[in-house]
Amino acid sequence: MPSLRIALAQIDMTVGDIAGNAAAVVSQARAAAEKGAHLVAFPEMTLTGYPPEDLVLRESFRQASIKELNELAPRLAREGLGEIAVVVGYLDSVKGARNAAAVLYRGEVVLRYFKYHLPNYGVFDEARYFVPGHTLPVLRLHGVDVAVTICEDLWQEGRPFAVAGRAGVGLVLSINSSPYERNKDDVRLELAQRRAREAGATLAYVNTIGGQDELIFDGDSLVVNEHGELLARAPQFVETLFVVDLDLPAASSNFVGQALDMTVTRSTISTEPVPAFAMSEPTFAESLSDEAEVYNAVVTGLRGYLRKNGIARVYLGLSGGIDSSLTAAIACDAIGAENVYGISNPSAWSTEHSKTDAAELARRTGLNFSTIPIAPLFDTFTSLVKLSGLAEENLQARLRAVTWMALSNQNEPSIVLACGNKSELATGYSTLYGDAVGGYAPLKDVPKTLVWQLARWRNADAERRGEVAPIPQHAIDKPPSAELRPGQLDSDSLPPYDVLDAVIEDYVDHDLGWSDLIERGHDPAVIEHVLRLVDRAEYKRRQYPPGPKISVKAFGRDRRLPITNRWRDTAPGHDVSDTDTEGATELGSTPRPAE
Repeated sequence: MPSLRIALAQIDMTVGDIAGNAAAVVSQARAAAEKGAHLVAFPEMTLTGYPPEDLVLRESFRQASIKELNELAPRLAREGLGEIAVVVGYLDSVKGARNAAAVLYRGEVVLRYFKYHLPNYGVFDEARYFVPGHTLPVLRLHGVDVAVTICEDLWQEGRPFAVAGRAGVGLVLSINSSPYERNKDDVRLELAQRRAREAGATLAYVNTIGGQDELIFDGDSLVVNEHGELLARAPQFVETLFVVDLDLPAASSNFVGQALDMTVTRSTISTEPVPAFAMSEPTFAESLSDEAEVYNAVVTGLRGYLRKNGIARVYLGLSGGIDSSLTAAIACDAIGAENVYGISNPSAWSTEHSKTDAAELARRTGLNFSTIPIAPLFDTFTSLVKLSGLAEENLQARLRAVTWMALSNQNEPSIVLACGNKSELATGYSTLYGDAVGGYAPLKDVPKTLVWQLARWRNADAERRGEVAPIPQHAIDKPPSAELRPGQLDSDSLPPYDVLDAVIEDYVDHDLGWSDLIERGHDPAVIEHVLRLVDRAEYKRRQYPPGPKISVKAFGRDRRLPITNRWRDTAPGHDVSDTDTEGATELGSTPRPAE
């Protein structure tokens, strides 16, 4: 039985940096060769980064990808890496744009595969950009038949894995840029096991890591055998070259031609197995808890957004509340406390503990901290423009935002971080041009109940490592409040957050309607209240900064609803026009800001 040492290059690509991504391929191929690998596989769209979105529509971009690929093969050979088979993802332009993979060997492109299944749901719009392929090329490498597939091919039963089974391949390489979602690692493993059994072949799955705008990639590369048994697994959220030694069946089939609606073709690099080598023990990365997984995800997303956009530092308002405290901790972990600037902007209604909690967080984390009271600005403004009620409350939030933005502009390259969470974003509990300002929102897809869980986890994790817990316990324990009027609490206007978040998850993430929500056991009065808030806040969400996606349906790329919209999901027999009128008259209103 032939043996192969394969390397899965779990790397972080940058969209549009074709030359830089190619340089990473050379570097990782060299490292793989030094480890004795016979084959190294890189993620989907290695050269262009993923997702390139409408860059795909530009012929110049497609040609740049093809040019880089054609130059990369001889470049690898010139650098002494011609004897290792290198699998890279790239953008091709054969009879339309193609999401493609290529195998490079001895200075040549010896195989090209075009993605068969093009996802067109959730965050994916690949039917907008690409033409599917209908050929499965099989490569005989050191006596083993190898097939290559790309990402969504794994998620669909049948072609091309069933075709790989008919072709008798011994190894299927699945190259991926599969975005992170909570619990997706379990789904991913189960799918890999099913596809390996379907193909009757060992499956090696490689995924990228890093942040790209709203998307996060967690790695989690893995290998399963033809029976679905897990052979090795890489860590999440870590850039790594994952090396696995495999015993694989010798090539025995020469089938070519039609199988289902695909055409099987064949090419050969070598028929002789590699000389025997000492097989290494497989490695299995430790599984992360749910809180650890989400926390690492949002840190990865923020770090990627800042680094890839050349942003050196961040500013944020520190209110002493749980959202800004957790956001500050995430920022410190992402780019270092020395690059994080927290601003306390107390007003006439700010409690003493809010000011001391903010200062204590700064002391614990080591971030840069300053206090700029907004009372003088507020008094000057209201002496010229008479305001009351909600307008007066929201003025405070907007004066704070002006301060943060001014400091960020003064010290570029930097951005302001918005500290709002998914619960507030869902219900419109933020002030436009106030606490909603910023260039990035780390908690945008994190519901309030999970904010508390992450804060507790981060503190416990610090204590396990013998470090100071970054978030003051009082910031976790106290009831959340905007402090824009005396005694104000979130509970004045919203259901308890555990009740609220359960409705939001069912209505937003799972698109359940009124009857389904009732069947799920939600209180009818709560449903009516929450749905009205969610439906009329769409205009705010369109103006909110990007933030990392962690759920099955995040606001933004995942959920696309019209702002001007008379549809309301209501109880049977309820007059929809009543709800429409109420929503319309309040369209311009702005509920209180976060914290």
